[in-house]
Amino acid sequence: GFSGSFEVTVVTDFEDVDPNEYYYTPVLWALDNDITSGTSDTEFSPKAPCKRSQAVTFLWRAAGEPRSTSKNNPFVDVKPGDYFYEAVLWAVEKGITDGVDDTHFDPEGVCSRSHVVTFLYRAFGAPAVGNAANPFQDVLANKWYAEPVRWAVKEDITDGVTDTEFRPDDTCNRAQVVTFLYRAYN
Repeated sequence: GFSGSFEVTVVTDFEDVDPNEYYYTPVLWALDNDITSGTSDTEFSPKAPCKRSQAVTFLWRAAGEPRSTSKNNPFVDVKPGDYFYEAVLWAVEKGITDGVDDTHFDPEGVCSRSHVVTFLYRAFGAPAVGNAANPFQDVLANKWYAEPVRWAVKEDITDGVTDTEFRPDDTCNRAQVVTFLYRAYN
């Protein structure tokens, strides 16, 4: 019989997804669950900034692509036929985002780390975090994203960029977004 051990390795077609990186398993999960595909047949673009339209769509797909009950679309820059149209309607209805102003969603706008964690926190119903710790010196208690970040730490969704820095204003890249989602849903 066969004896000894062997390792199962899953290979992606993406040349830019290193099996040794923190985001390898999250990327595989996101691909397996149709949350995202690559930016081409051979690239995932893990370091590319995640756009607002992408972040909301990834979140919507992770939630099972729920349909919004309302067809209210306040945004002039979100149109039927856009790949993110249903995702945005759902996100607005659920209070996950309200756009950058009353009539603009800014689909091409780049998400910061604090935006993505806040979207995720709201998607999970903005749960109470009690006295959950905030280990980050750069997340002040009076900031709009302080509670979402504390929730994300409590739920092991983030451990920051360093032990003491969350870097809320840094651009959230595609690898970080799928990692936040993977940790939230697993």
